[in-house]
Amino acid sequence: ALLEATAFGTRTIIDAFEDAAVPVRELITAGGLTKNALLMQIYADVTRRPLSIIGSAQGPALGAAMHAAVAADAYPDIRAAAHAMGKVERGVYQPDPERAAVYERLYAEYRLLHDYFGRGTNEVMHRLRHIRAEASLLSS
Repeated sequence: ALLEATAFGTRTIIDAFEDAAVPVRELITAGGLTKNALLMQIYADVTRRPLSIIGSAQGPALGAAMHAAVAADAYPDIRAAAHAMGKVERGVYQPDPERAAVYERLYAEYRLLHDYFGRGTNEVMHRLRHIRAEASLLSS
């Protein structure tokens, strides 16, 4: 459930972008998590988007080098630097329609819970924090 929860959080962000008329067609991933094939497939299925993986094991360093190259006028902008210096393996993970359909139903439930606990006018989280504070005083 933890893996799915992080993917649902990403989907929530994607939905916010698209609600603001900013389309998200693919996710480009980097770092150690790209080695977890199960996690990457869950992200593809939950977000219903292909996942691409950068071609460098040192993504942050490469990004810094790209920005330095732009600052040194070697490239006119970051897009040109990324095109010349970076590599991306496109569509490594593709959404599976059957799993994506199940995740779509789960995501609807996630959104209800997210909105109830995170945005609603309920006081559940405040009461839980208060109980935790009281319990910590008892154990002191």
